[in-house]
Amino acid sequence: MAGGGGYGGASGKVDYVFKVVLIGDSAVGKSQLLARFARDEFSLDSKATIGVEFQTRTLTIEEKSVKAQIWDTAGQERYRAVTSAYYRGAVGAMLVYDITKRETFDHIPRWLEELRAHADKNIVIILIGNKSDLEDQRAIPTEDAKEFAEKEGLFFLETSALNATNVENSFNTLMTEIFNTVNKKSLSSAESNNPGSLAGKKIVIPGPGQEVPAKTSTCCSSA
Repeated sequence: MAGGGGYGGASGKVDYVFKVVLIGDSAVGKSQLLARFARDEFSLDSKATIGVEFQTRTLTIEEKSVKAQIWDTAGQERYRAVTSAYYRGAVGAMLVYDITKRETFDHIPRWLEELRAHADKNIVIILIGNKSDLEDQRAIPTEDAKEFAEKEGLFFLETSALNATNVENSFNTLMTEIFNTVNKKSLSSAESNNPGSLAGKKIVIPGPGQEVPAKTSTCCSSA
């Protein structure tokens, strides 16, 4: 179960660093979801993301300190060249569409295909229908998205970055599932190679902690 974590940085020991990527069309609210989760902020005059940016927030999951390092990139086609570096080391992904814009949902299979082509095969994916506060403008029935998510083996939630509905829940669901997946994989690997070798060992998942900021460790220092 994921517990609360401080907005922004948290000092002290970090047991895990998980890289999560946000993908989906431009203007579906990826940056707003990230701002709401990382800093509990929302801006009505948000500008389109240019290139790539990331935020961190530290959570407690099963008494372990887990740093989520969440990457947000522009959804416009001209920035698609960042894909391979963007996905490298990611252990989780949020696939976001706007419930009021049909084309953003219609593009989800393409984003999913790209994600699966570039990311680790064990990546944990959650489908997010954002802007649930605009129910009167809804273009995608919840059942359609649920059916797609079930077919593709994805988690699914509808969120509103504006009023914070399900934002914490969506990130916590994703991070907890990554945590469980990593622990199962690590335990299985340890048992097959050297039973009992995990005792007292810290596991840090490779990811952006080794890439940005350059030469700076994010695993055990203050954020």
